[in-house]
Amino acid sequence: MNAEVQFITDDKGEKKAVIMNISDYQSLIEDVEDLAACAERRNEATIPHEEFLKELKEDGLI
Repeated sequence: MNAEVQFITDDKGEKKAVIMNISDYQSLIEDVEDLAACAERRNEATIPHEEFLKELKEDGLI
């Protein structure tokens, strides 16, 4: 993502807020949510790829 942003500054020129396109904002929020989900699941046990595929087939997902 290469978002175009505008900054709102105070009297000293310090950045205080940002204005950006809503679609860029929504994409950014989705990325943050994805990262949060990864962080929450980082300690979960893993299974072999073959077992994962078998479970997907049993569940009718592939």
